[in-house]
Amino acid sequence: MDMTPHTMRNTSTNHQTDTGRTAGRQSHLPAAIVVEDLTVAYNSSPALWDIDLEVPSGVLMAIVGPNGAGKTTLIKAALNLVPRSAGTVLFHGKPYAKMRRIVGYVPQRGSVDWDFPTTVLDVVMMGRYGSLGWVRRPGRRERELAMAALHQVSMTDFADSQIGQLSGGQQQRTFLARALVQDAQIYFMDEPFAAVDAVTERAIVKVLQELRDGGKTVVVVHHDLSTVTSYFDWVTLLSVEVRASGPTKEVFTRENLDKTYNGRMDSLYIGEATESPSPERPLSHHTRTAWESA
Repeated sequence: MDMTPHTMRNTSTNHQTDTGRTAGRQSHLPAAIVVEDLTVAYNSSPALWDIDLEVPSGVLMAIVGPNGAGKTTLIKAALNLVPRSAGTVLFHGKPYAKMRRIVGYVPQRGSVDWDFPTTVLDVVMMGRYGSLGWVRRPGRRERELAMAALHQVSMTDFADSQIGQLSGGQQQRTFLARALVQDAQIYFMDEPFAAVDAVTERAIVKVLQELRDGGKTVVVVHHDLSTVTSYFDWVTLLSVEVRASGPTKEVFTRENLDKTYNGRMDSLYIGEATESPSPERPLSHHTRTAWESA
């Protein structure tokens, strides 16, 4: 396959209108993230192809798509964690190397060595290292900020616990607190709800929505189609290429999901929807869909 960009143009639907609950904030703010002509390939096989994407400031956005769609790769390419074959990613108009202090990242929980001998509090204080630099050591101020972040995710009582002793949900909250203490403007979170209990999921959603309401931009790799409309006000549907992106109530439709999942949506339903999805009507959050989409 010819991997030269623009040999195939992205013809996907890419709504970028200001609408819904965040419209007022977006109308006067520049884009937080701009992706242009991004292509990533592994062994000459494209994981992402010619991605053009614009994420407004102050939205809570889900990246949704089938397994192998490139969701995690998109985040890693934006953060220079995997090489790009082509394209650029800008944060408030500048490359990541110049903006890393305002960008927070919560990786997949499975990518972390949880046997490393360190406490919850130490992990959270690591989020301050970018502000401290290589010379200064964390002090009382950093400890206070870390404890405040742990309080925000209801993990104060575990501050002195070893991270390897935590449950999956507690580990996820710990890494969320580490991102919070960074006080970033843009947050990337890779499957923060994976393998967590319902209480933890609700707690994480509350924190993410509070970040959004405070003007932060939050991008989340997400699998549960049934919660997209209730959790997120912006959504990007991805399947190697961007199939649609924009306000959830506009682009999270049966038609766009069929494009994203190659017409396999019927196999994803595991219960009756309370309303019939159609290309003109977005899917209700009452629609029950499979957790791990095909």
